[in-house]
Amino acid sequence: MPMVVIMTRDVEARYRGFLGSIMLELSAGVYAHPRMSAGVRTRIWDVMVDWHGQLRQGSIVMTWADSAAHGGLGLSTLGEPPKQIVAHDAMLLVRRPLANVNP
Repeated sequence: MPMVVIMTRDVEARYRGFLGSIMLELSAGVYAHPRMSAGVRTRIWDVMVDWHGQLRQGSIVMTWADSAAHGGLGLSTLGEPPKQIVAHDAMLLVRRPLANVNP
């Protein structure tokens, strides 16, 4: 049972109450659980998907150890994350848009 971390940004208060009841809030919008089973993780994510589908506000990122995933890190996202995470050569990388620079 791997550690699960969920990060929220600009979401409604219901997320904070729900996640705070089942995980430790390490910092504002950052929740962790040291030994969460895959079944519980899936049920929590299903709630997040349902709420986000109704409310369409903010972004949520969930990560956990997964030896079968790129870089050994399972990753699920909802909404518009500030960075794009891409898989490349069995690693996860962050891609950010370049700022427009006038020559």
